[in-house]
Amino acid sequence: MASDATITEGAPHLHGLTGEDLLRFYKTMVVSRKIDDREISLKRQNKIFFQISGAGHEAVQVALAEHTRSGSDWYYFYYRDRAFALALGQTPVDHLLEAVAAEDDPNSGGRQMPAHFGDTRYRIVSASSPTGTQFLHAVGTSEVAYRAKLEESIRERIEEFEDDEIVVVCSGDGTTSEGEFWEALNTACNLKLPVIFLIEDNGYAISVPVEVQTAGGSISKLVSGFPNLFITECDGTDVLDSYEKAGEVVQYCREGRGPALLHAHVTRPYSHSMSDDERMYRPESEREAQEKRDPLRRTRELILQEGLATEEELEALEEEAHTEVAEAADEALEHPQPPQDTATKFLYSEEVDPTGPDFDTEDAPEYEDDREHTMVDLINACLKDEMERDTRIVVFGEDVADASREEFLEEVAGKGGVFKATHGLQKRFGGVRVFNSPLAEANIVGRAVGMAVRGLKPVVEIQFFDYIWPAFHQIRNELATMRYRSGGHWSAPAVIRVTYGGYLRGGGIYHSQTGETLFTHTPGIRVALPSNATDANGLLRTAIRCEDPVLFLEHKHLYRQVHNKGRNPGKDFMVPFGKAKVVREGSDLTIVTCGALVKRSMDAAKVASDKHGIECEVIDLRTVQPFDMERIADSVKRTNNVLITHEDSLSWGIGSEIAARISDELFPWLDGPVRRIASKDTWVAYSPQLEEVILPQSKDVLQGILDLAEF
Repeated sequence: MASDATITEGAPHLHGLTGEDLLRFYKTMVVSRKIDDREISLKRQNKIFFQISGAGHEAVQVALAEHTRSGSDWYYFYYRDRAFALALGQTPVDHLLEAVAAEDDPNSGGRQMPAHFGDTRYRIVSASSPTGTQFLHAVGTSEVAYRAKLEESIRERIEEFEDDEIVVVCSGDGTTSEGEFWEALNTACNLKLPVIFLIEDNGYAISVPVEVQTAGGSISKLVSGFPNLFITECDGTDVLDSYEKAGEVVQYCREGRGPALLHAHVTRPYSHSMSDDERMYRPESEREAQEKRDPLRRTRELILQEGLATEEELEALEEEAHTEVAEAADEALEHPQPPQDTATKFLYSEEVDPTGPDFDTEDAPEYEDDREHTMVDLINACLKDEMERDTRIVVFGEDVADASREEFLEEVAGKGGVFKATHGLQKRFGGVRVFNSPLAEANIVGRAVGMAVRGLKPVVEIQFFDYIWPAFHQIRNELATMRYRSGGHWSAPAVIRVTYGGYLRGGGIYHSQTGETLFTHTPGIRVALPSNATDANGLLRTAIRCEDPVLFLEHKHLYRQVHNKGRNPGKDFMVPFGKAKVVREGSDLTIVTCGALVKRSMDAAKVASDKHGIECEVIDLRTVQPFDMERIADSVKRTNNVLITHEDSLSWGIGSEIAARISDELFPWLDGPVRRIASKDTWVAYSPQLEEVILPQSKDVLQGILDLAEF
């Protein structure tokens, strides 16, 4: 190498970097590229199963990494951030273990594709393939520190943090077309959160050029109107320019001045992935021009130009990197894939089981008084009790606060949600823990994911089930997969409360929707659907105390009914998931039901008994993921007939799965077909006259009972 003086003393034009720094940067960049190349070779040999490279992005990544604190700051990467992950401390073996789908892969335990980085040691949160979702997670994670600084009780309950820690979130230029990017910027700027948005602009989103993706062709110009957002551009292939500009954005965020966007212009010398051939849409002239800007080439030339190393010394460094990666590949190939009996491991918490006896206290309620309360009242009471117990709990969503302008709290009654389920929580626990969100459902759930990763317990509200769909992407691809895709290293145990269902006489298409099967069909999510006030209180407490994501469906038609009122069962009352309840005993026929159909099934069962002498046993499922097949089986083996009633549409509703399980497992005990009563396969109309025939009524359940009794 060159002289010690040259190496250790950073010249002014090197922005304080020493020769050692630049050689270290270059080594990391070369190793990153060598891993890409080795993976490409392994893919062609069918020894790995997918490949996507970070080539062309290396310089800005090592430059920004140098300004951050590995293991203290937080990182949300995307699939081109290989050099960044290496600069923070990951090794070639770590990356190649993921490529070969090894059980010992620290990123995912063989569950994620290569280049989906995640490592608890360095606070690299598990990355997923749907690029753009991570923006909101980064905001949520940053928001934890923001709220902890304002509320000491939060700070005491979460993992240690530094007051000037930052969150880095990365993506390509194409991903800025996603709505989550704009929603994340909005919240980050609104709260002045220390989030660095690193946009690695290589000019293409697979085959779509940037001017087609982005109005004006420049994302940094497009977002220039956001308040508190520091924006700078750099040549992401120039390690010195990248280092200087990265230092500026890090300093801005550490000083608490707000978020920053670093728009790095990089290259993509390889195709999007090995499933893509860029020659199909990029001319040779463009590819040749790009080659001249390759960050490895430019960094190498800089080192030689500055006399920091000789040609021979760089060749030795490159050969050392080649050997290191080759040996890492050989080592990784020795590691076996996960055993087949672990295929469903990490879907849910391995330590906390909400279906177990620790969550079953319903036989020992501690009633506070003899007053009867509505479902919405006991949901509110549970939230108050749990927020008192656990200061990690934050509640937010649209309209959930009493008043966002807290100076008016003493003058107004308080909103507390459109159904008053969260009324009084902000007044009692403050605006740091109870607050309103933008009208953006993905924003609500995405931030909740980032908060849960960081150690808070978010209990969020989606105002109407009909509007949950903008958040479905976040729920299915992010919330539900976090534990599984990280091999159990990361988790996001958030609770999503959402009002649900019809029977409103005028609710129409967009205030009557059901569709719980889309969530029961999502591995990793628990789904509760209480039919009465007491169960709602106990199930919500279980949802909050368990360590899994929970979708908590609150039927708005049942919120203030008289028939389902209950006494407050106390601060430790819990109903375990997967435990159905026999709400009416009978010997002739089993009715399996949930939600609003429990009352209608009970009414039909009474008529069947009084007028026809048919005794129906009615089972309230209470949770639909999991559902209590054991309780169903016990009943069907005694009654030998079963009717399933539910509010969602007949075709593809939850009754279909339950009927299939009964037919498969209980066929020898059946005296007749498994029948279902459910909604018609259409939307719920605004007209009450149409609504009545679309949704299942007690008379429909009764007819189902009578028809089945004839077998």
